[in-house]
This record gives sequence, C-alpha cells and structure tokens, in this order.
Amino acid sequence: MTREIPQRDDAGRDPGLPDLRGQVALVTGASGGLGRGIALRFAAAGAAVVAHYRTGAEAARALVERIEADGGSALALRADLSVEEECHRLVTEAAGWRGRLTALVNNAGVQPTQELAEMSLADWRAVADPTVHSVFACTQAAVDVMRADPETSGPAGGSITHIASIEADRPAPRHAHYCAAKAAVVMHARSAALEYGPHGIRVNSVSPGLIDRPGLAEDWPEGVRRWQEAAPAGRLGRPRDVGDACVFLASPMASWITGHDLVVDGGVSARPTW
Repeated sequence: MTREIPQRDDAGRDPGLPDLRGQVALVTGASGGLGRGIALRFAAAGAAVVAHYRTGAEAARALVERIEADGGSALALRADLSVEEECHRLVTEAAGWRGRLTALVNNAGVQPTQELAEMSLADWRAVADPTVHSVFACTQAAVDVMRADPETSGPAGGSITHIASIEADRPAPRHAHYCAAKAAVVMHARSAALEYGPHGIRVNSVSPGLIDRPGLAEDWPEGVRRWQEAAPAGRLGRPRDVGDACVFLASPMASWITGHDLVVDGGVSARPTW
C-alpha cells in the first residue's frame, strides 16, 4: 500500500484542512486502522493528539512517531474502556498533558459477526461494553473537563464526536449486536447535544460506510465488488475520509452543528432499497 503524503505548509499543516492549532484531541481506539486515520488527520490540521489504545501498544507508538516525524505533537495512552474508572482516568490524563482537552472522538469499538439466535447475553455485552458504554463514560468524563467553570473566565466548551455506522439504521445479517450498539451511539450523541449544549459542548456522530483496510479485497471480494457497484462515488471509503469529517466537526466551521449524524459512505445510503 502506498503511503499518502498530503501537501504541507511551512508549519507542517495540511492547508486543505481547518486550522486546529491550539486544540488537543483525544481519539479512542487510535491503534486500529480507522482510529489511526482519524488521529493523523487531526495532527495534519495542527491539533495535538492523544492516541488511546488498549492492546495495540506497538501500533500506538508507531502512530505517535509518525505524527512527530511530520512535525506534530502526540501522546499514546492505554486504557481499558470497558471499565468506567479507566475511561475517566484516560480523559483526565489526556487533559493534563497540555492542560486542556478540546475534542474527543469516541472511535473505540468492536465488530464481531454472529447469528442472533446463537448469541448469549455475554456475547451481546462484549459489543455493547466497548462500543456504547465507553462512549457514555468517556463523554461524561470529557464534559467534566470541557464545561464552563463559573469561577474562571477562561475559554470553555469543546467538540465530541462519536463514530457510529450506517448500520445504525441499515441492519446487516450477523450484525445485530453491532447495529443496535451503533444506533444507541447515534441517539446518545443527540441526547448529549441537547443536555450539554448550554455548556458550550457540541456532540455529533459520524456514520461511515465500508472503509478499506489492507487485505479487505482479498478477504471479502464479493462484498467489495458489490459495494463499489452500489456506491455512487464508485469506491470504498478511506480512514482519512472519516478523519476529515471529524476534523470538520471539531473546527469553528461547525460551530452551529450539534446533535447531527454525518453520513460518510460515498452515497451508498442514497441507493433505493426496493
């Protein structure tokens, strides 16, 4: 796979992105392909990036090295987001790194496949805990950091973005637990937007379609072919496509956007289903 090298200005930023210099962004699940792509786009926009991981320590370190080599600033932090206290510790440490936290991207999650009839409650929770419950706990912790302090006159507020999926309203076979979890994530974003808006905190979700990864075409050739035929854009998504959407939502350009689910799927959701 050829590494994409975006154009950079003298400050090391991609001038095609909004300017996020001065922002500190925490991306959960940043050791995976999609999270890595999101983190790289925040760094390219000038934000300092906290890359969360649970088991992918080597991948997280490589991501930090890549960002620093490109002139950016990054920190890798480990946490088990199925544990509420770990979610709060992660956010506290992320905010303590640069004294603030202005953006959170709740990307961590899992996507196993299993027949619904064969699924146990433990199987269901194995998807719900890292996908839905971590979103709840990390968001709650981030709000405590971002919300206005009545005793200070400093800046307050921030942006929180949940990574959902077009499967939140388009179910797929063997994905019942995943679809239900992502639907909950979308509704959590809308509910959080309603309650946290008065504190200057915007909450949105991004719902990607099929995102490419190394080996996907070999592992699922029929599915990739069908997607390419169905998507008006004619291609699979890239992690940077999702990252660009997250950067936009965290930028001043989206200052009046909250409670919204931004679909990033190459137009496949526009296809008729009958």
